[in-house]
Amino acid sequence: MTDTNNKIDILFEDNYLLILNKQSGILTLPDRFNYSIPSLSSMLKKIYGKIFVVHRLDKDTSGAIIFAKDPETHRQLNIDFENNKVIRKYHVVVEGIIPKDKLDIDIPLRQSRKKVGMTLPSAKGKASLTKVQVIERYRNATFIECELITGRHHQIRVHLQTIGYPLLVDDLYGHSKSFNLSSIKRSYNLKKGTKESPIISRLTMHSFYLEFIHPITQQVIKISADYPKDFAALIQLLQKYSKV
Repeated sequence: MTDTNNKIDILFEDNYLLILNKQSGILTLPDRFNYSIPSLSSMLKKIYGKIFVVHRLDKDTSGAIIFAKDPETHRQLNIDFENNKVIRKYHVVVEGIIPKDKLDIDIPLRQSRKKVGMTLPSAKGKASLTKVQVIERYRNATFIECELITGRHHQIRVHLQTIGYPLLVDDLYGHSKSFNLSSIKRSYNLKKGTKESPIISRLTMHSFYLEFIHPITQQVIKISADYPKDFAALIQLLQKYSKV
């Protein structure tokens, strides 16, 4: 069910929790300095009264995200996240061709002391593990699935950048703010007087899959979130014009 006015796409809901397919460009929590910027939690509080944030997605990351409706469900889900009992898989497009089909990125991470909001690899950081599996390779990019074993701030983005494969679009840890069709289509022609519109102009990352035991009903919850139009278009065009 989608609430088009509030941009809320509900994947699962019961009396205890709510799972949404988050759009990119929307904050999970209100901005600390500007409460007028839209956020999912503020939208949901208008609908449900009380809502509890279980985990966060970056503003420009789309996909599955969980909210709790009561303090006990929130507490139990937090414990499950801390104990790595929630399976979280992201679909990501990165720069370059990753040669191995599977790899583990086991690099400690810490918050930057010089740049607010940035995370850095550091031997003195917290243990961080991301499992990577290649889905498909292209001439200039790789489509991968990343499973978060730990959940550090910007973990996937920093881990991939550290091993030399930053997100295809990531203006903080990567090299580009957008991705254009002209970069992969050899015979691309633009009509005179027009400007090329990017295929995607946000993080090339989507929270695709969640699996966990419902903390109250003990039901096994398995949720996958459909790709938004920009991410789906990126994959389709890479497959068409950039196959290896």
